[in-house]
Amino acid sequence: MKITIAGAGAMGSRFGLMLHKGGNEVTLVDGWPAHVNQIKEHGLQANFNGEELTVQLPVELQSEIHSEEKTDLIILFTKAMQLDKMLQDIQPLIGAHTNVLCLLNGIGHEDIVEKYVPMENIFIGNTMWTAGLEGPGKVKLFGNGSVELQNLGKNQEQAAIDLASVLSDSGLNAKYSDNIHYSIYRKACVNGTMNGLCTILDTNMAGLGETRPAHDMVVTIVNEFAAVAAHEGVMLDIPEVIEHVEECFNPETIGMHYPSMYQDLITNHRLTEIDYINGAISRKGKKYNIPTPYCDFLTQLIHSKEEILKAK
Repeated sequence: MKITIAGAGAMGSRFGLMLHKGGNEVTLVDGWPAHVNQIKEHGLQANFNGEELTVQLPVELQSEIHSEEKTDLIILFTKAMQLDKMLQDIQPLIGAHTNVLCLLNGIGHEDIVEKYVPMENIFIGNTMWTAGLEGPGKVKLFGNGSVELQNLGKNQEQAAIDLASVLSDSGLNAKYSDNIHYSIYRKACVNGTMNGLCTILDTNMAGLGETRPAHDMVVTIVNEFAAVAAHEGVMLDIPEVIEHVEECFNPETIGMHYPSMYQDLITNHRLTEIDYINGAISRKGKKYNIPTPYCDFLTQLIHSKEEILKAK
C-alpha cells in the first residue's frame, strides 16, 4: 500500500518505520526543515527497542509537495494546531479513493478533516504507542502499543476493519472499534494528566507517580474529562480510566517516558497542544456550564510556561 505519514515527528516516524518494515511504500511529510533535510541526507535514525537502525525513506517538506501521484492512505500525526495547514499543503496527494486516518492527540479533529476529505474516506482513532524525538532525523522507539480506529462514514465498517489489518500486518496491533469516541476520551484522560503535569513538574511519568499528590490530581482531572464526556453521551468508567492512567507510572513499562508535551516545550521550546487537550475540556466546560477548575488552571500554567520559554 502507498502510505503517506503527514507529520513525521516521533510518533509519525514510528508508524512510518514500522509500516515500511511491513512492506508498504511509505513517504514522510513534515514541516520542520531541519528534520526533513536530516532524513534526506542521512536516513531516519532510530533506536528501535535497543537496536540502532538507519532507514532510507522518501521525505518531503509539506510546503514543497511536488508529486501529483495520489496516495492510498494518509495517516495524520501533526500537532493539533498544525492540522489545517498540513491538509491544505498535501491536497495534491489526496484522490477520490484516498483514505485518511487521524490519530492526533486531543478531541474534535474530525471537524477539520471533513473540510478536505469526504466523510466516507475518514477514519479516526487513537494509539497507545510511545515515541521520542531526540533531534532532527533521530527517534527513540521503545515498548509495545496498540491502535483503535473507526470509520466516520456510514457503511464503512469493513473498510475500517481492513485498515486495521494493514496496520496490524506491520506489528502496530490495530483493531476496529465500534465506540471510538469512548476510546478517544479515555486516551485524552491520559494526555490530560500525564502531559501537562509532567511538563509543569519537569519529570517523567514515573517521577510524577512517586509524588504524594499525584493520585488526587489524576482523580480530579479524570472526573472533569468524564463530566464533559457524559454531556456528549460518552459515559466513562471512571475507576477503570483512573487505573488505566496510573499504569503510566510504572517504570518497568513506560514510566520513564517523558510525554510529548514535555518534549515539545521543555526540550525543544515548541508550542504545545494544551488547547486541544485540557483546553478543549475547559472550553466545553464553559459551553456546558460544567466546572473544570483543574483543566482551566493547567491550561493557563502551560501557556505561561510557553511564554517564559519563548516557545514557537
